[in-house]
Formats: sequence, C-alpha cells, structure tokens
Amino acid sequence: MTSTAPPQTSTTRRGTAAPLSGDTALHRLGTATARRPRLVIWLSVLLTVIGLALAAGAMDRLVLSRFESPGSESLDTRAALERTFDSGTPSVLLLVTAKDGTVDSAAVADAGRELEQELAGQDGVAETASYWSRDNSPVMRSENGEQALVIARMAGTVTEARTELAEFSPDFAREDATVKVQVGGGDEVFRQAAEQARTDFLRAELIVFPLVLLLLALIYRRFNAALLTLGMGLFSVITTLALMRVLTAFTDVSTFAANLTLVMGIGLGVDYSLFVISRFREELAAGREVAEATRQAVGRAGRTVAFSGLTVIVSLTCLLLFPFPFLRSFAYSGIAVVLTSVFAAVVILPAALTRLGHRIQRKPSTRSAATGTSTGWWHTTALRMMRRPLAYGIPALAVLLALAAPALGLNFGTPDDRVLPEQVSSRVVQDQIRANFTAEEMDAVQVLHPGLTDRTAIDSTAVALSRLDGIAQVDALTGSYADGRRIIEPGESAERFAAADATWFSVVATQEKLGADPEAVIADVRATFGADANEVRIGGYPAELADFRSVLVDRLPVVLGLVLLVTFVILFLMTGSLLLPAKAMILNALSMAVMFGALVWIFQDGNLSSLLGFTATGSLEPSIPILMFCTAFGLSMDYEVFMLSRIKEEHDRTGDNTASVAAGLERSGPLITSAAVILAASFATYASSGIVYLKMLGLGMVVVILVDATLIRAVLVPVLMRLAGRGNWWAPAALRRLHGRFGIAD
Repeated sequence: MTSTAPPQTSTTRRGTAAPLSGDTALHRLGTATARRPRLVIWLSVLLTVIGLALAAGAMDRLVLSRFESPGSESLDTRAALERTFDSGTPSVLLLVTAKDGTVDSAAVADAGRELEQELAGQDGVAETASYWSRDNSPVMRSENGEQALVIARMAGTVTEARTELAEFSPDFAREDATVKVQVGGGDEVFRQAAEQARTDFLRAELIVFPLVLLLLALIYRRFNAALLTLGMGLFSVITTLALMRVLTAFTDVSTFAANLTLVMGIGLGVDYSLFVISRFREELAAGREVAEATRQAVGRAGRTVAFSGLTVIVSLTCLLLFPFPFLRSFAYSGIAVVLTSVFAAVVILPAALTRLGHRIQRKPSTRSAATGTSTGWWHTTALRMMRRPLAYGIPALAVLLALAAPALGLNFGTPDDRVLPEQVSSRVVQDQIRANFTAEEMDAVQVLHPGLTDRTAIDSTAVALSRLDGIAQVDALTGSYADGRRIIEPGESAERFAAADATWFSVVATQEKLGADPEAVIADVRATFGADANEVRIGGYPAELADFRSVLVDRLPVVLGLVLLVTFVILFLMTGSLLLPAKAMILNALSMAVMFGALVWIFQDGNLSSLLGFTATGSLEPSIPILMFCTAFGLSMDYEVFMLSRIKEEHDRTGDNTASVAAGLERSGPLITSAAVILAASFATYASSGIVYLKMLGLGMVVVILVDATLIRAVLVPVLMRLAGRGNWWAPAALRRLHGRFGIAD
C-alpha cells in the first residue's frame, strides 16, 4: 500500500501521474479504507447479515393507512360518533344480488338478515346494518331492486381492521340458489391494493436485479464491476428495510414505502457506485497506485456523491411537513435509502475496489485523465451546442414546453376503487354500485350537532337537509327524509342517532353530485344550519377526503418553497455561484412540468389507458404527484450535482468556461446517461403494476429521468452555460466572502 501522506507526484508502472490534490475528510476516509480493506469488507458483511435478519420481518411490521388528516374536524367527528353513539363510518360492504326476483322477496330478505348476523359475529366488526334492518332504506337498494347492501364498521386501527378483514372476506364471497354475495367497501379496496403492491414488490425484485446486472455488465464490460455495483444497491435495499423495521417501533410506516425502497435503493446504489468506480478507473489510468486511486476516488467522487445525497434528502425531508403517515413513510424510506447508498459508495465500495485493483479496469485507457483532453461524443456535442446555442436551445425548449403543456389542465381529485384493475373483486363490486345505485350509504356525510335534542328541531333540520340539491336521503332520529318529506317513520335503526345531549344526521348525496364536487356538498350541508353552522361538526368519508386534500394543497407552497430554497443554498455552497443554482432550479422546474404533463395526458385524460390497463377518472389523487415531485426533484438534482462537480473541477483547473463545460460533460455525460437508463429501468418495472399509483410512479419517473438526462443535460445545460459565459461563476463580493468561509470545496 502507498503512504497516507500524498506526495506531490506519483510514478507507477503505468506512467507518470498528474499532481495529487486534496486533503479533505473524504480523502482521509479513502486513505483509511485503502489501508484496511479486508476489515471494512468483513464489517460490511456483518452489517448486511444483521440487516437481513431485521429486513426479513420488515414487511409484516409495515402498516396500512387511510386518506385522512390527523387532528382534522372530520376525524374528530368520527371519534365523537364512535364514543358517544357507538356508530360511525362503515368501511366494508356485502353486495347481495337476488338470483330470482327482487331483494324484497321473503327468501332474499331472510338470507340478507342472516348475512348481517353472520357478519356482526366476525372479529373486528364493531357495527352492522343492512337494507332490511334499516327499514328498507332506498339508498341501500339498487334502482332495479335486484341488489341490496349489508354494511359494516370495523374497529381498531386501519391495519387491525384490514388484517381482520383479510381473515373473513373470502368466506363471504359466495353464491347459492337464493343470492350471490360479493365483498367491497373502502377497506376491502385498499386491502386488496396493499396485497397487489406486495405482489408487485416481489415481482419487481425478480425483474429488476437481473435486468440491472445485465445493463451494468454492458456498461462496464467487466462482470466483477457490475456485480460489485449491484451489490451496493442490494446493500442499500436490505439495510433500508432493516431501518424501516426499527422505525416501526416508534411510528407508523406505510406498506407502499417498500416499493419506493426497492427502486430507489437499486437506482441510487448504482448511481453512486458508477461515479466512484469511474473515478477510480480514471485515477488508475492517470498512473496512480491503487491506494492513491482509492483515496482520490473517495475524495473527489465521494464529495459529489455526498452533495448529491444531500440534495435528495432535502427534497424528501420536505414530505415530513405533511401530517400524513402515508407521505411521511416515503420520507423515512427515501432518506434511509440515500444514507445507506452514500455509505455503501464511500466506505464499502472503495474497500472492494482496493482489493480488486487493476482488475476493475476494462482495458488500459487511451486518453489522459490528468489533462482532461477528450474528443468523445459528449465533448463534441457540447461544443456543437455552444457554437449555435439559440439554434439548438430554442427547439429543445419548445419540445419540452409542448410536453409540459397538458399540466395546465391538472385537476386534483379523490381516490377510489379504480386504482385497482377491473377484474379485482372489490373493484367489480364498486363498478356495480356506480352503475345500479343512485347513491351510496357508505359515502354519507355525517353531521354531529351537540346540544340538539328537541325532536321538532331535529325534524325540521332533516327536512331542510333533504331539500338540498343532490341529496338523495337524510337519516335522523325522527326518521328518513327525501325531497323535503319523511319517507320512513323512525324505527329501531333510528335509535343510533340518540344521545343525552346531542344528535347527528346521515346525509346521503347522489353519486353524481358527490362525484362532481364533494366540497360543495359539505359546504351546502353546513350552510343549512345558519347561525349554528359553527357548532356542527361534519365527518364521513367525503369530509375526510376533503380535509385530506385541503391540508395537502395548503402546505404545498411551503414544501415547494423549502425544497427550492434549501437546494439553492446547497448548490451555492458547492459552486460559489448564484447563476448556476438558479439555472438548476429553472431546468428542474421544466423537468417537473414535463413529468406532470405526462401524468395529466396519460392518467388524468386517459390516453394510453387501454395499452397500460387502467381506468382514467378525469382527475389525479394529489398525494402521489406530490411524492413524485419530491422524489424526481431530488433525483434530477442528483444528476445536476454530478455534472456541475466535473464542470467546476475543470473550470477551477483551466478557467476556460467553454472548455470546462465540454470536458465536464464528457466526464459526466456517459455516467449520467448510464445511471439514468438503469434508474429508469428500475422504475419502469412498476409500469405493469396492477395499482394505478405505482403505474404513475413508474412511468412518471421514467419520463422525468430520461428527459432530464437527454434534452436537459445534453442540450439546455451547455446552451445556457455558453450564453451566460463568465456569469456562470459570478456572485456578489459579500456572497463570495460567505462562500469562502462556509463553502464546501476540495
């Protein structure tokens, strides 16, 4: 091994090296790793074994979640109804179809009542009702009279409820001579969605590992380098799952976070390893000895990897600003992926490279890493773009704006069963309800009125509510109402609305009205109470979705602003420039616009729906695009950091803006393209998922990664840097002094 103290030059059997540089903490880490590579490797193996033991039980500890906002009025109302009235929002239903006649025939009615009693006896079921026990409630009967509902409210957390549901749900999907029974409802829909997500996770594992290994073998032309790189990605996945299991002891972590862990773990593990291995090869080709090549690879490429990881962490950390376990879970898993990927790239990988030495090289290099001379495709392309910046830049910008244009029609909506494939049983049930029922009891708006006990006042309130446009039925202590009149006298089922000092109303809107504008329904219901509007508490599934979306949209500007601000500061600390971070923000915003344009055109408007196998609803559920923004923005900055680090390195060495851009792109361009192809291939494995959300995640990320690595990096970056000239590296004197004191440099 070489000495830890770097000499001014180093001569090896491969020739004379260029002057050595750098004595940063990362350089010292590289030296320490090169001294004891075997120890590092064995400790890494031990860490992986421990990770495997913990990761093996991680999936069983992950939880499910509903679309609800903690601390919101709707959730407070749900809790109050359960506490005071022992009633609340049903989440499971049995669709009972008469085999002969209607649901009012004696045989079907008897079968329906028996089903309700059987359902009530299942573990986890807190409350049941049916068309027959609700005095033949019209909203629980299909328009043709051939179908009716049995509904249930589940007890416990959503994970407990869906775990119990999984035990008895298959037993209730049955058919005999009298009735056919099918299981549906919100909890059944998302239980099956979670099962599909787990299946997709396992299937993606079977696809992504051999696919990535093949691509890496083609890129490296060395199987040992390919296997080593994939090993770093695998290490990241294993240790992230292990960390997620530990985290479940302190907070809820969503099942769907495992899907992101797989693709990001492989993607970032490969990305970072590509840059470290490339730099190591470059240093060997420049004539460094193995230990010194390790030191320089960790010091130079490790700095880039650390900066890159920091930008991704910043983007994902902003998801913690949303008070939703579902979104926070992706922050937890994403941050863990970045930390484990960076650790693997700057600690484990260099130890393995030290052991492999020159065997990692494809062949002796024919170009000088020391001088930076090159005439490769990226170098030539960059010079071509910079010679005629407007001729290339304007058409590229026009293409990107055209791809982004559909994003102007973005419409946020609410999630439903159509996230599942058409053949899944709960989706089949909900399709029938949409087609055959005017309204759905499961989506009732619940209005809690503390202090209201007078039956006359309750009656007049129920009458007023039933007169609202789009309201199919109102159930209250005094009976059931429609179109301003009582249609069912109060019976046993009406007792669920009685309490010593309060009552509540179940307001069932038509599917058409609720689908068009659920927030308008809630606003109309609240306005009916006039001076008492501030006293009533509104809940139910529509209110929970409205509260969820409201908090999500309200916090979005803060999240976006923080992502941009902190990323700008990080890039300034890296470059010392004001223009380069600003350019990066603009180009990344353009990439995000293209991604949203693709989401709207494909998933909202339904183009390619037949090819991809999903049902468009005319809107996008907002949490997934927000997740994709934070993830994609971080990954795009990932490539920005890779590229800028090499351009800055060349500019610091030569002072020539044009030459540094061309040389920097030649150094980073092939790696960015390779990394992008592999990351896109990893995300693309979810394009065939049965869950629309995972399809969106897969295809949206593929679009943004490929656009970012081609039109953005190959065309607009050199064009804008050529137009800016020396301005690329400008900052006011005060900020230059600030960067001189706090900036991070070699």
